[in-house]
Amino acid sequence: METLENKLFEAAAEGNVNSLKNLLQEDPIILDRVIVNNFSDTPVHVAAILGHVDFVREILRRRPEFARELNTRLSSPLHLASAKGHTEVVRVLLSDNSQICLARDRNGLTPLHLAAIKGRIDVVKELVQAKPDAAIVTVDRGQTILHLCVKYNQLDALKLLVQTIGDQEFTNSKDSDGNTILHLGVADKQVETVEFLLKVSATEVNARNLSGMTPMDILIRSRKNVRDEEIEESLKRGGAFGSMQNNSSVHKNRNMETPGSYLFFDQPDLNSNIPKNSWKRMFKQHDNWLEEKRSALMVVASLIATMAFQVGVNPPSGVWQDNSKPDSQALAWTYLASISVLTPEKDSEKQPFILVITITICIWLALMALLLIAHTIRLIIKIVRKLIKSLSPNRRIPGQGFTSHGSA
Repeated sequence: METLENKLFEAAAEGNVNSLKNLLQEDPIILDRVIVNNFSDTPVHVAAILGHVDFVREILRRRPEFARELNTRLSSPLHLASAKGHTEVVRVLLSDNSQICLARDRNGLTPLHLAAIKGRIDVVKELVQAKPDAAIVTVDRGQTILHLCVKYNQLDALKLLVQTIGDQEFTNSKDSDGNTILHLGVADKQVETVEFLLKVSATEVNARNLSGMTPMDILIRSRKNVRDEEIEESLKRGGAFGSMQNNSSVHKNRNMETPGSYLFFDQPDLNSNIPKNSWKRMFKQHDNWLEEKRSALMVVASLIATMAFQVGVNPPSGVWQDNSKPDSQALAWTYLASISVLTPEKDSEKQPFILVITITICIWLALMALLLIAHTIRLIIKIVRKLIKSLSPNRRIPGQGFTSHGSA
């Protein structure tokens, strides 16, 4: 058998005010019983999320406390109507008590936060007008409603809030990492958001976060994107600069291909309030930069060593062999002299490989000299052995397999 409570929720889902009145005539305390029984959602929650403004108005006329009732997710009817963008329902709910604008759901969000995240501009206007203080309520990690607008890419809501509140401290508010909404807009490559904020006179274009980075630093550190150049030009026009770079050097640093080559940090200010762990993070990043530089230099050194080795093992006229003529030294010096003559004097200092080739040839000549000496010694030893053998009194008797030491 269907209970009266079930019929009440069906009426709320349909927005049927006549059914509501009939149920109240049949059971005058049905609304009180719903509150006592602690249903997950009240009939006002159901009507609010579906936009049935007349049904909501009729219940609130009889029981205004329904506007403050929360479900198991700690959401009020105003949370649901704001998220769905039902402006008329929002007006009715606010007419009873605007204090409900400050209520937080399980995620710590107010009705204004939900309206801004969803881009419900008309609802945002109603809520800000009813309770301006709701705009300064922060959520997780110290984010303001402006941070949420940038995070969820709701530019229209951002414009409305900045222009309505019109407060410099509000516009430049920082999250727990010290990032302003300009930092976030640059990091997320939101060109329109960045351009809007740079036109707002209250915006601090060179504000630093806890890592000591300005919005320009964020752009330099971020992954390359097709919109980077547009954002960079906008920042420059707005007077933005990096922590250790002026505007003329930013473009130069962005053209460097070596990973981490754009990480520059200025010296810590003795009067700064930046925590020590932030500086540790910066120095760790600097160490990574040095490690990457070291790896790049090792690759270059390996290439130079390979070239030098090839020159050493393949000199002009080839490596000296037993059956070759000893003219390779003269050709090696001729090769070195040719390189020296053909290399312009003004560029010789800029080409260190000439020195490497010179040293390699000298080493090669030294090795050839040692090889010549070794073969000479070997030849002398051979000659000495033959002389000793020829002068020895021992002689071999023809046809016999032994050596005779005297006459028969």
